[in-house]
Amino acid sequence: MILLAASTAATALLAAPAQADTLYHNLDGLHASASGELQRFAGMIVDDDGRIVALVEPGGALPSAVDEMVDLQGAHVLPGLIDAHGHVMGLGLAALDTELDLTGTASIEELQQRVAAHAAAHPDLPWITGRGWNQELFSDGRLPSAADLDAVVADRPVWLGRVDGHAAVGNSAAMRLAGITAETADPDGGAVLRDEAGQATGVFVDAAEALVNVHIPAPDAARMDAALIAAQDFLLSQGITAIADMGTSIADWHAFRRAGDADALNVRIMSYAAASAPAAAIAGTGPTPWLYDDRLRMGGIKLYSDGALGSRGALLKADYEDDHGNRGLPVMSGEQLREQAGWAAERGFQLAIHAIGDAANAEVISIFEELGSGHEARHRIEHVQILDPADLPRLSAAGIIASMQPVHQTSDWQMAEKRLGMDRLGGAYAWKSLLDAGTRLALGSDVPVEHPNPFVGLKVAVTREDAQGSPRGGWRAQEALTLGQALAGFTGWAAYAGMADGRFGSLQPGAHADFIIVDRDISAVSPQAIADTEVIATYVDGEAVWVAP
Repeated sequence: MILLAASTAATALLAAPAQADTLYHNLDGLHASASGELQRFAGMIVDDDGRIVALVEPGGALPSAVDEMVDLQGAHVLPGLIDAHGHVMGLGLAALDTELDLTGTASIEELQQRVAAHAAAHPDLPWITGRGWNQELFSDGRLPSAADLDAVVADRPVWLGRVDGHAAVGNSAAMRLAGITAETADPDGGAVLRDEAGQATGVFVDAAEALVNVHIPAPDAARMDAALIAAQDFLLSQGITAIADMGTSIADWHAFRRAGDADALNVRIMSYAAASAPAAAIAGTGPTPWLYDDRLRMGGIKLYSDGALGSRGALLKADYEDDHGNRGLPVMSGEQLREQAGWAAERGFQLAIHAIGDAANAEVISIFEELGSGHEARHRIEHVQILDPADLPRLSAAGIIASMQPVHQTSDWQMAEKRLGMDRLGGAYAWKSLLDAGTRLALGSDVPVEHPNPFVGLKVAVTREDAQGSPRGGWRAQEALTLGQALAGFTGWAAYAGMADGRFGSLQPGAHADFIIVDRDISAVSPQAIADTEVIATYVDGEAVWVAP
């Protein structure tokens, strides 16, 4: 019955003509206030520019001075959802059939089988590339190696990224093309893993990945355009109407601009350049204006402090519990970070700095404290996965936004226990503690590291349980959010973090009418059932940009 009503409502919206004022009524609307409280609405008035004029409260009188009325027949309506941290072109390129998806690979043997099958299906590809492997899912926990890949593909270079993007493995052909030998030095911020004889194993961590990446042919403009359309369609199908793109390259930006120029950019992109050089080349002396009716803006710069827990590149204050003597490695030194951060801040760019380990987070907090720009600058830390509890109050005091991804907690909790030990988890994935301390949160997925489904993110945020319901009752359940807080994190708070508040992210007067129709009232089902929510239709500026088949 709900699906039928929602589908009928979507059809009605598609048929609605553009009017000076259109009233959408007989709907079950739910959104979150600026303080994270759930609020209901029963109607929306949208003008012919696709902006919200007013919401109708439940039980409120319907206005008569409108040009068109559309009965949504009880459909469930939410604001368009925002992914506060993702990689648009990474998602799009991975969606093309020439990229190998290794997500969920359960063993080295399965990885080899997938690589062999992909190579056989694409005999003309000069490189076999892909991503998604995670040694934590392998029964022996062993990293893959060049020898493993050589056993199935030796005639072409193979290059496969880890799920988090902070390590990759190549075969011998890839290492030969890159000139990798036993004498190859580790670059600053990276490591070439070696065997007992000092030979490269094929695994490259963080900055060392660039030693091979520079030899992979870059996709041409047509492939980039196809990737953007694939990413956009997938995001819209998930109910995502805006995303913060973390690490935009010059080629990425050109693809965004081509889509905008062709009136084909339907997802709003808050772009953060991959360091200062692309920012200077793209945006010049400061953030760009909003383009294409608020669908694209480069307003910030993405920097890296450390790597990831999975590859033991996250920078910690004490040794890894499962690798004594190792505390991770800085991708950028404190001096480099300060130089780039100062350059960005002087030009009015918002900073978004990746920090996962407690030492990395402490360093980034110190950098923002030194900049002294406070809440006005809205500087962000991306991930904030492991905090020393003593550092937790510093974020709010310095006006730092915590950009966090709920699904990382459910993917990582068992690994985090192994990497850190049970006594060092007091500030791990501490969403509620940060919020209670006055820190602003913004929630996302880190797609394609994780699936971008925001309803899974909402479910995880309120349960801290994975897809199998583990651990029962939630991992460190005291850090769970309310549904209102989680919904705000994926809407208004995410817009605030992207300097877009008042433009989109909330259904308030003057904002763009970006909304979705879904198959259920997410506040009336079990928290676990939120993850199963299906999107019926997605609207940007009051126009349907995606409708379920």
